[in-house]
Amino acid sequence: MSKTDERRSVIVDRLADHVLAHGLVSASLRPLAKAAGTSDRMLLYYFADKSELLAATLQRIAERMTEAMAAKVSPEPLPLDLLRKRLAGMLFEDRFWPYMCVWIELASRAARGDPLYAPIAQAIGQGFLAWGEAQLAADSDEARSRDAARLLVSIEGMVLVRAIGLSETVDRSLG
Repeated sequence: MSKTDERRSVIVDRLADHVLAHGLVSASLRPLAKAAGTSDRMLLYYFADKSELLAATLQRIAERMTEAMAAKVSPEPLPLDLLRKRLAGMLFEDRFWPYMCVWIELASRAARGDPLYAPIAQAIGQGFLAWGEAQLAADSDEARSRDAARLLVSIEGMVLVRAIGLSETVDRSLG
């Protein structure tokens, strides 16, 4: 890894920390540069444009979350209901909730057709779908793919319902 690549990686880590703490609302160049300990011009030295910078930052956030999830999930594939319960319990922990808040912001901007955020959200969503497929026990590839889709859709619904203050409803759904 070159010195430039190392510096870029450090910047992306700092930006990921900043976005997790403050959300995407604070993702304009000046606040990001301040969080990275550099100027907005230097940020654009390491990244072609704001789109590339945000894509790298959000990808780093997704990587961190996936690594943390992998450390807490069984090494053996699990049935859908059991994986859903474990995953929901984990994602609603205080340390994971900032990731979910960023995800909600990202999904909201993608839903509005934001050309900057829509492809990033889709790529991260596909990554989580693939992660789910790798974690699920199923009788066939088709069943595993279907269950991964069910897992993603149900977890996303739970995240949204919890975000609007209906945690008890989420708890009942896991009953």
